[in-house]
Amino acid sequence: MAVKTVECSPLGRVFNKISNAATKAAGRPVASIIAMSIVIIWALVGPIFDYSNTWQLVINTGTTIITFLMVFVIQQSQNKDTVAIHLKLNELIASQKNASNRLIDIEDLTEEELEVLKKFYVKLSKIALKQNDLYSSHSIDEAEEIGKKKKAG
Repeated sequence: MAVKTVECSPLGRVFNKISNAATKAAGRPVASIIAMSIVIIWALVGPIFDYSNTWQLVINTGTTIITFLMVFVIQQSQNKDTVAIHLKLNELIASQKNASNRLIDIEDLTEEELEVLKKFYVKLSKIALKQNDLYSSHSIDEAEEIGKKKKAG
C-alpha cells in the first residue's frame, strides 16, 4: 500500500519548526541556567526598585507569558511524539504473526474498553503463570486449550 503524501500548510510548517526549536532549546541545561540567572538578577535588583509592585509585576508577567506559550509548544511536541510512538508500536504488532491486531489503534478506545482489555491480559498472564510458560500463548482461548491438553496429558 502506497502512503499518500500530505502537504502541510505554510503556517503549520512554520509552527512545527518553531515548536521543535523551542522544545529542543527549552530542554537543554543552558535554558535552566538562563532561567535561574534571570530570577537571581531579578532578586538582586529588588532593593534598587524597593521591591515595588512593578518589580514584582515584571517577573510575574514574564513567567506567565513564557509558561502560557510553552504549554502549547510542549503539547504540540508531545502530541507528535505520541503519534510516532503509536505508529511504531502498530507496525510492530502488525508485523508479528502471532500478535493480536486488535491492539492496533487501542489508543482510540474508551477508558472502560481499556479496562476490559486489561482484565483480558491479566487473565492471560495468570494462565501463562500456571503453565510456567510466559512465551507460548497468544490468546485466552489458546492458553485455555493448551492448559486442557497439558492436564489431559
